[in-house]
Amino acid sequence: MKSIDRYLAKLIAVPLFATLIIAAMLLVLDRIRRLFDFVATQGGPIGVVWRMLANLLPEYLGLGIPIGLMLGILLAFRRLATSSELDVMRGVGMSYTRMLRVPYMYAIGLALVNLAIVGYVQPIARYYYEGLRFELRTGALGASIKVGEFTHLGPRMTLRIEESKDKGRDLSGIFVHVQTPKNDWIGVTAERGRFMATDDPNVIIFRLTNGILVHNRPEFPTPRVLQFSSHDLPIDLPRFENFRQRGGRNLEFTLPELARLGRNDGATEQQRDSSRAEFHFRLAEVSTMFLLPLLALALGIPPKRSSSALGVFLSIVMIVTYHKVNEYAQAVGELGRVDPAIALWVPFAIFAGLVFWMYYTVAYVPGGQPIGALERVFSKAGQAIMRRLPGRRRRKAEVVS
Repeated sequence: MKSIDRYLAKLIAVPLFATLIIAAMLLVLDRIRRLFDFVATQGGPIGVVWRMLANLLPEYLGLGIPIGLMLGILLAFRRLATSSELDVMRGVGMSYTRMLRVPYMYAIGLALVNLAIVGYVQPIARYYYEGLRFELRTGALGASIKVGEFTHLGPRMTLRIEESKDKGRDLSGIFVHVQTPKNDWIGVTAERGRFMATDDPNVIIFRLTNGILVHNRPEFPTPRVLQFSSHDLPIDLPRFENFRQRGGRNLEFTLPELARLGRNDGATEQQRDSSRAEFHFRLAEVSTMFLLPLLALALGIPPKRSSSALGVFLSIVMIVTYHKVNEYAQAVGELGRVDPAIALWVPFAIFAGLVFWMYYTVAYVPGGQPIGALERVFSKAGQAIMRRLPGRRRRKAEVVS
C-alpha cells in the first residue's frame, strides 16, 4: 500500500502546487498594475511596489491554499477515475476512506500552514502594507521630483527641473523658489545641480552651478541679485507624522489578540463583536480545509461512461460561494445583529452536512453519484444546443443525402 500512497501523493502534488502558483500569480498580476499606478501617482520610488507585493503575498496564499488543495485532490481522483485505475483499486478491496489517507495528510499540513498565515503572518504583513501606503502618501519614502513639473518640498519651497540624467544624480534646467519665515523669498535659476547628504538627516544640500540667485525682503528697495558659478542651497526636509500603532483594524490583529479583545470587558460592544466575528471567520475558513478532501473525492469521480468536467466547475463555485457567505456572516456578526459564533458556524455546519452527504453517496451508496442529476441536465442541454447549431444540421443533411 505504500507504493499506492506515494502514487497518490505524486498525483495530488503536481496540480496542487501548479494551482497554488497560478492563483498567486493571477492575484499578483491583478494588483501589480494598481500598485504601479498608485506609487507613480504619489511620486514614490518604484522599488516600493515589490515590498508592497511581498506584504500582500500572505493574503494571497491564504486564499490560494484552499483552492489549490481542492483542485489538487479533485484532479488526482478524476484522473484515477477516467483511466480506470480507481476501479482497479476498488477491485482489490481498497475503500474510499483508505484512499483519503494521503489527501488528509496534505490537508492537515496545509491547514497548519494556513492557520499560521492567517493567524499570525498575514496580520503583521497587512500592517506593514498599510504603513507603506501611509509613507507614500506623506512622502516619507522620499517622493521623486517629477521632471518638467513644479514639486513642493514642504510648505515653503517649490522646485522645478527640466532634465534629469544618471538616475537623478545630474539635474539641469533648475528653478527654486524659497519662502523664509522672515517673510522674504529667494529665487534661484541654475544650469545644473546635485543633491548631497549632510550629517543632519533632516537637511540636504542642493549644490547648484552656473546660475543666478535673487533675494528679496520687504525692507530692500530692490531685490539683490547674485550671479554664481557654485552655490550650496540647504534644504530642510519636511517632517512627517508617525504611522499609527498596529491594530487600527481587525485584519491587523493576530488570533490570540482577537481572542483577548473579544473577552475584554473594557472594550466597547462593537469592538468585541467585530473582533469575535474576525476570530470565528478565520477559524471557520481554516476548518473548511478538513472538508475539502471529502468534497474533492465526491466531485472528482464522474459518472460511469462520462468524461464531463462538471465536478471541477462545481467545486470552484461551491468554495467561492461558501467564502462569500462567510464574508456576509462576518459582516452581520460585526454589526451585532447575530452572535458571531452562530453567524459563522451555522453556515459551516450546513456546508459540512452537504459535503458528508455527497461523500456518503459516493462511498456507500451502490452506484451513487451526488451530481448525477446535474450531469444528466447538462448533458441534455448540451445535446439540445448541438442539434440547433446550423453547421450540425447541414452535416446531418449531407449524410442523409
